[in-house]
Amino acid sequence: MSAAHTPADAAWRLASRNAHIDPFYVMEVGKAADALAAQPNNPSKPLIRLNIGEPAHGAAPAVRLAAAQALQHGDLAYTAALGLPELRQRIATWYRTHHGIEIAPERVVVTAGASAALQLACMALMGPGDEVLMPDPSYPCNRHFVHATDAQAVALDCPPEQRFQPTAAQVNQAWTARTRALLLASPSNPTGTSLTWSELQQLAHVVQQRRGLLLADEIYTGLSFDPAFGRTALALPAYLAEHVVSVNSFSKYFGMTGWRLGWLVLPERLVPAIEKLAQNLYICPSTLSQRAALACFEPESLAWYEQRRQELKQRRDTVLPRLPGVGLEVPVVPDGAFYIWANCRNLCTRLGINTGPDQGSWALAFALLEQARVALAPGRDFGHHRTHDFVRLSLASSDVDWETALQRLEALW
Repeated sequence: MSAAHTPADAAWRLASRNAHIDPFYVMEVGKAADALAAQPNNPSKPLIRLNIGEPAHGAAPAVRLAAAQALQHGDLAYTAALGLPELRQRIATWYRTHHGIEIAPERVVVTAGASAALQLACMALMGPGDEVLMPDPSYPCNRHFVHATDAQAVALDCPPEQRFQPTAAQVNQAWTARTRALLLASPSNPTGTSLTWSELQQLAHVVQQRRGLLLADEIYTGLSFDPAFGRTALALPAYLAEHVVSVNSFSKYFGMTGWRLGWLVLPERLVPAIEKLAQNLYICPSTLSQRAALACFEPESLAWYEQRRQELKQRRDTVLPRLPGVGLEVPVVPDGAFYIWANCRNLCTRLGINTGPDQGSWALAFALLEQARVALAPGRDFGHHRTHDFVRLSLASSDVDWETALQRLEALW
């Protein structure tokens, strides 16, 4: 027996699901950016990071104060797996005041980030042989959560003409006997585009007719810039809403990324199954984060977050007109979140970069690190349909950083 195939090696054989889970390429670019930033300082050209979906403002002052007080008082024991009852109640109240709908707090499950929320939902509802439809482009981890349950993510090509969102006809045609759910995000990461209320209703109707589920990733819904969008799928008519599982987060609108806190809103029949999984997977969400998050819903915090949302909208309106001048074309204006999905073929051509599927935005990302010390996210993370032509830019970076980045890109052009 060769050394490469000893019994000891067999013990380390990876589960087959690993073959379906790609690296998170945004993080790979981030590691390269970190290595560049660690080199001897060049004060005239510090690294500018437009690659990370990290709100620069962080948590509201009242939230940070609440965390400090919780640490001082020391009341940080385990909570219930479903979360602090008072936090579940405040989230339910927020739906009434912010969205005008009544949500029973018993339907709210606080989780260890939106990632844990989606993982719980997929583990409770998906299994081998199941299929989940989702748009391409979309957030890569969503499809990997599906693959981790040995179900299959089925990508639907969503071109600019569809605002990078699926249509009801497209979903209906793609639905098969193995399809379990449609997973969509509005606004979307990476495109910042949303579904209109009419489009969302049509999609929900297809799901209901097919006796499936609508998994609604709504972590950016609070960051909508246009009154035509920004409505939660939970506000659908009851016969449609009973098919909805909503995933949300304290990371984006509430600026609590590293606090790892999110939530689900579920049909009541699903709560016991989700509770059982949460008990076994992580016992409970961070108690400190939960106690701090109670302050998110204080009037002064909500006013503070709304001001941050307006700043993001203003930054979008300032940045967009300048991007074509550096070879970045934006086919659809983002109406929410803090991302711009830009076609980079012109910039690649200008810099002599091959625009083929294995190059394109991936090679461009590393070229811009070296030539301009600007980090951005290449499209390969977000799907397979022409994503090598696109880069994702984050509006979460400051006005100063954006101005510096644009000046450097203009100098390359």
